[in-house]
Amino acid sequence: METLTYRRQKVYDPVLRLIHLWNALSILFLMATIWFSELFEKGVGEDTLWQLHIYIGYALIVGIVARLAWGFVGPSHARFSDMWHPAAWWNAVRHFNFQSKPRFGHDTLASGVYLLLYVLLAVMAVTGLGLAAIEHSMGPFNAWFGDMAWLKDTFEEPHELIYSILIGFVVIHIAALIWHEHKDKTPLAQAMVTGYKYEIEPTGINQTASVNQSQGEHHA
Repeated sequence: METLTYRRQKVYDPVLRLIHLWNALSILFLMATIWFSELFEKGVGEDTLWQLHIYIGYALIVGIVARLAWGFVGPSHARFSDMWHPAAWWNAVRHFNFQSKPRFGHDTLASGVYLLLYVLLAVMAVTGLGLAAIEHSMGPFNAWFGDMAWLKDTFEEPHELIYSILIGFVVIHIAALIWHEHKDKTPLAQAMVTGYKYEIEPTGINQTASVNQSQGEHHA
């Protein structure tokens, strides 16, 4: 059996990890309010769930704004400049090769998907505020759109489309984490909990696996 030695490095800072957790929970709770609302007919239960949906939406907007700000002023690996790899994306598409080299930081190719996700979340937040104003007379857009019911489809269609895309992203994201951990034999999912990422350093043949716990350079 091949012996694997892991070199680890602190990559993701506490603020980034907190924002990631905040946004992930907000998205999951938003989805839950939609699923549970389908169990109720028109009435108090459904209205309460939709009001809760709106308040959780406010929480997600706070998280999105925080991530956008941290993407410009945070540590190196939290910044959007560390996620911007257009040459690598073009080469991957041109050669149909979607295997990226291991690096301490966001995956080179996956970074493109993450940046697109932030754009979609921002659009979903704006359309959600529009729907909150039109359907529930709530939120900062109420003064402008509260009495414009004819705009409902304009906000609702992209909002629901992005919601469907988001469900697909969550499923693929979790599946990709599991697949990469199994394929690459490298701890990955824990990175947004501990802040550490790992790289394998092959050391030969043995019957046991050892882990080098040297921290490496601190980038947080």
